[in-house]
Amino acid sequence: MNPELVKQIDATHLPVHIAIIMDGNGRWAKLRGLERTEGHVAGVESVRKVTECAARLGVKYLTLYAFSTENWNRPREEVDALLHLIVMSLRKEVPHLKENNVSLRVIGDIDRMPAHTRECLEKSIEETSVCDGTVLNLALSYSSRWEITDACRRLAREAAEGRIDWASIDDEAVASHLSTAGIPDPDLLIRTGGDERVSNFLLWQIAYSELYFTDIYWPGFGADQMLRAIIDYQGRERRFGLTSEQVSEHGQQ
Repeated sequence: MNPELVKQIDATHLPVHIAIIMDGNGRWAKLRGLERTEGHVAGVESVRKVTECAARLGVKYLTLYAFSTENWNRPREEVDALLHLIVMSLRKEVPHLKENNVSLRVIGDIDRMPAHTRECLEKSIEETSVCDGTVLNLALSYSSRWEITDACRRLAREAAEGRIDWASIDDEAVASHLSTAGIPDPDLLIRTGGDERVSNFLLWQIAYSELYFTDIYWPGFGADQMLRAIIDYQGRERRFGLTSEQVSEHGQQ
């Protein structure tokens, strides 16, 4: 990490939860005359750099959008390559995660994953469960609409079975049935690759997140780019629907 950038970070004002849409692997590869899958391979190194950066700074939660439900519609060869890369990367990265005291979790419709992929995920989660530093959430076979629909379905079932009163369902009840239950909402959402949209990612959870977009493709995004995003975040005023004066008053109390 660039020491000059690190000096600009206010350690008392770190985002607790950072979420990242890792976009641009394919375009990065195309610019270099490579196959799209080579871009995904290069992107794994960025995952390591960003995770290590978060761990060293003390960011508690890092959620990475690795594979969306829409990605299942990509060419079969690319999907197979992505799933193979996930398995191979996890086997390789678990020692690095443990070295940095990072525990692994997964959110998404994992039942759609091949059995050997699920087994690898479960083993990696178990092996890193001893770590109590940064929590790395991999969003795999994930989409926010799937997640919210699933939460509604489970709430409806509980109401139909008489376990809850439908009239008691509120924001907290919905949040407790999401994949991210028990995890604070992201303070900062980063998207690489130049597009400025959230692509069905954590729609409920990012209601008040600060958004940061960069033209850098994911394989070119590392620790220094992460630091710049955090510095930008720390320069913003988060009002959560209040006025600046109210925010100031709350800060003085």
